[in-house]
Amino acid sequence: MTTSATDPATVTATDVISDLVVAIDHVGIAVADLDAAKQWYLDHLGFVTLHEETNTGQGVIEAMVGPRNAGDTGGAVIQLLAPLTDDSTIAKFLDRNGPGLQQLAVRVTDVEAVSERLTAAGIRVLYPEPRRGTADSRINFVHPKDAGGVLLELVEPATESTGH
Repeated sequence: MTTSATDPATVTATDVISDLVVAIDHVGIAVADLDAAKQWYLDHLGFVTLHEETNTGQGVIEAMVGPRNAGDTGGAVIQLLAPLTDDSTIAKFLDRNGPGLQQLAVRVTDVEAVSERLTAAGIRVLYPEPRRGTADSRINFVHPKDAGGVLLELVEPATESTGH
């Protein structure tokens, strides 16, 4: 006999949060030279720069790269992150690990609700309140020690944007 997710006696944590997590948004890659990294993805995969901005609050200059139609389809992209200063989080990551995968981001419909549900389940998020991220999105992060060693970003896109 199967159980129904709508029966309160059988609702699991997965059922409760799956309505808010809708897609993989992007993979963040730390790079020392943003222009060289963008050129590599263009030359070898044909990925174009879909969005670029400086985030002084996080100490990075970033570029979202992917297939030309990724912005239209809402598909996952790659976020290239280069440090603005030697003491930024990305600079420290590069010093410790070298260039490479820095974080995985999932797209959510309500970053506050997801953060509250995770916190209620004993999972640590990095900020007590969401912060502004790329393209005016709202973000928070799940502590890597609570996410299998992966820095997991929660991204709620700005309402006028479909993602990137």
